[in-house]
Amino acid sequence: MTICDPPVIPDVHPALVGRFSPVGFDPTIEVSDGQIDSLLDAARHAPSAGNSQPWQFIVGRRGGDTHRRIVRHLARSSSQWAPSASVLFVNLAHTTVEGTDDWEYSEFARYDLGQAVAHMTIQGLHLGLDAHQFRAFDRSGIAGEFSVPAHWEVTSMTAFGVSTHSAGEIRSAGTSRERASRADITWARG
Repeated sequence: MTICDPPVIPDVHPALVGRFSPVGFDPTIEVSDGQIDSLLDAARHAPSAGNSQPWQFIVGRRGGDTHRRIVRHLARSSSQWAPSASVLFVNLAHTTVEGTDDWEYSEFARYDLGQAVAHMTIQGLHLGLDAHQFRAFDRSGIAGEFSVPAHWEVTSMTAFGVSTHSAGEIRSAGTSRERASRADITWARG
């Protein structure tokens, strides 16, 4: 029997190490229905508390009506780069029980949505798509535009496409690849 010694510190997957948030997307790249379905399927497979799956998405492919409706609610900062992404996803969290003002649907709804979006981001890398998650937009404007009911929260957006620049090439808010050390992110370890 052969025993292999694992590396002292296992490598982080190259997709995770190389991932960055682009602020320039190639406006000629189109995404297919199959690629969008693949991103949505990645979200469907994300873990959630009690398998509640408290997420939904508004999907706007560049050039389409849904995309135009989303873009008009972007903040000035994101409106300079997000419209050229191949597709914009508005990420929704199921926060309260329908018909109530304060009965929490799941205390983990936003966390679970984050898991789903993270799965989509990694699936996008697998498909050759870069992603930039952001919050620079009018949440209530999007909710009104798409008649999102009060028990759902418009939480964030994700732009998918092919970056026109490499990591660190363009300096912009939120694009730094500098990361805190393991020691900096560890509260306690034993």
